[in-house]
Amino acid sequence: MKHSILYCLAAASLALSFFFDYAPDSSLTAGSAPIAATASLFPDFSGDNPTVATTRDSLAYHYYSQTLGLTLAYNEDQNLLRTVTDWIGTPYRYGSNSKKGTDCSGFVTRVFQEVYGVTLQRSSRSMFERVKRVAKDEIQSGDLVFFRRGPGQPIYHVGIYLQDGKFAHSACNGGVMISSLNQPYYHRNYYAAGRVAAN
Repeated sequence: MKHSILYCLAAASLALSFFFDYAPDSSLTAGSAPIAATASLFPDFSGDNPTVATTRDSLAYHYYSQTLGLTLAYNEDQNLLRTVTDWIGTPYRYGSNSKKGTDCSGFVTRVFQEVYGVTLQRSSRSMFERVKRVAKDEIQSGDLVFFRRGPGQPIYHVGIYLQDGKFAHSACNGGVMISSLNQPYYHRNYYAAGRVAAN
């Protein structure tokens, strides 16, 4: 029902926009004011107009901010934000890396392939062996964050840092989601961060 109402409103808006569109008559002399102004309920997102492009970007950033729970400066990597957003809610499935289900390392490998064109190792431990270590207070968007259950224990989990202390990952108790490094569980089990070198 909700979608039907939206479709009807969109159709009505489209129909009304035809009544308000105006093509100036070529016979009008220069400097003459047009009789009617062009008006449309649908914005032109052709990309030719920098103002329109900025508006489109602002709307996209606002959407990612709301969806991912981040405070954005509107200059972040939109491709990363869009890709992570597309994966949110994917169920957890051990050993898989598709939108039907994915584990933590599967999610990370797919995002890095889609966003950066980088092929990562399939396990979190193998990933850790090939990254450049980064101090916790120097983590940047796109860095990997690794977790283990105590000193001497193997790495068992990996996620992609976004910002504000938040990271995207596939958790066995909820699938792909955004969590905070400040949550007690992740704060306690945080091990290290690493930066992936470009291919």
